[in-house]
Amino acid sequence: MSSLPYKQAAGLQQNSLHPHSMPVDPSSGPEISTANVITFMYQSPWRRSVNVLTSALKAAPDAVGVHQRSKAVDLRNGSTVTEFILVGFEQSSSSTRALIFAFFLALYSLAMAMNGLIIFITWTDPRLDSPMYFFLGHLSFLDVCFITTTIPQMLIHLVARNHIVSFVSCSTQMYLVFSMGVAECILLAFMAYDRYVAICHPLSYAQIMSRQVCVKLVSTAWFFGLINGILLDYMTFRGPFCRDNHIENFFCEAPIVIALSCGDPQFSLTTIFADAIVVLLSPMVLIVISYARILASILGRASSSGRGKTFSTCASHLTVVIFFYTSAMFSYMNPRSTHGPDKDKPFSLLYAIIIPMCNPIIYSFRNKEMKRAMVRALGRTSLAQSESV
Repeated sequence: MSSLPYKQAAGLQQNSLHPHSMPVDPSSGPEISTANVITFMYQSPWRRSVNVLTSALKAAPDAVGVHQRSKAVDLRNGSTVTEFILVGFEQSSSSTRALIFAFFLALYSLAMAMNGLIIFITWTDPRLDSPMYFFLGHLSFLDVCFITTTIPQMLIHLVARNHIVSFVSCSTQMYLVFSMGVAECILLAFMAYDRYVAICHPLSYAQIMSRQVCVKLVSTAWFFGLINGILLDYMTFRGPFCRDNHIENFFCEAPIVIALSCGDPQFSLTTIFADAIVVLLSPMVLIVISYARILASILGRASSSGRGKTFSTCASHLTVVIFFYTSAMFSYMNPRSTHGPDKDKPFSLLYAIIIPMCNPIIYSFRNKEMKRAMVRALGRTSLAQSESV
C-alpha cells in the first residue's frame, strides 16, 4: 500500500489542529512512513495537540526571521535621506578647482576685510553719525554673515573629497541664507527711502530719520528676516526625502532641495514663490518709487553740479539693488523648468559672493566721506602700532 494517502491524511489532520498552517506539500519535507502515520492516528488527542504545538514553536523562529527580513527590505525601499552631497565644482578638473579656490579665497578675504573696515568706521567715527552710514554699517554686517554661511564651506569642499553635509547642517545653512537675504532686501528698501528723504526733504531729514526711527527700521528688517527664514525653511524641508540626495550647487538652495522631495513639491514652490513676491517685489516697489521721486527732484534743479553729486550718491545704491534683486528673482521666482546646474550656479555666485564683495567697494570708492574716514582709521592704526614699538 502506498504511503501517499497517509501523508495526505496526516497533512489534513495537522491542518485541522493548527488552523494557521498551510496544507502539507507531499513533495516537500521528509518522507513520512506508514508506521509514523499509524502511530500518529492512534495517539490520544492530548498527545497529538502537544506534538502539533511543538512543531509550531519550532517553525516560529523561521517565520519571524522571514518577517524581519521583509521589513528590512521595506525600510530600505522607503528609507529617508539623512544627509546631502553638495556637487558644487566636483566635476571640474583638479587644476580648475585649484584656480577657483584661489580666486574665491581672495574674494572672500577681500570682502571680509572691507566689510569689517566699514563696520568699524561707521560704528566708531563720530563724523559718520548719520542715517546713511548707520544703514551702511548694518548692510556690511549682513554681508559678512551672508558670505560666511556659504563661502567657507565651498572652499573646504574644493580641496576635500568629502562633500557630505548632514540634514541639520543643510537646514541651518538654508535658514541663515533666507534670513540674511530677506533682511538685506528690506534694508535696501529702507536705504532707498533714506536717500529719498535726504534729497527731496532736506530740511525735515533730521526729524524724519531720527536715531530712534533708524533703529526701528533696522530692527524691522532683522525681525522679518528671521521670522521669514523659519517659514521658508519649513516649506523646504516639510516633506520626506527618499530620492537622490545630490544637490547641484555649492550650498543648500531651496528650489534644488525641494526637487529632491518625495512628495509633491508644487505646494512648497508655490508658497516660496508667493513669499518672494512679498519679500522681493514689495521692497522693489518702494525702491522704484523712491528713486522716481529722486529723479524728478534732480531734474527740477538748475545746478548741474548738484545733479552730478546727487546722481553719484544714488548710483552706487541703485547698482547694488539691481544686481541683488535680479539674481534673487531669477533664483526664487523663475519656473521650476528653468532651473538647472548651469543656470543656478552663476546667479547663486552673484548674490552669494559677488554682491557682498561689491557693496563695500561701491560705497567706499564712490564716497569721499568714506575715503576720508578710511584714511583716518588707517592713520590711527599705524600711529598706534608705531607708539607700541
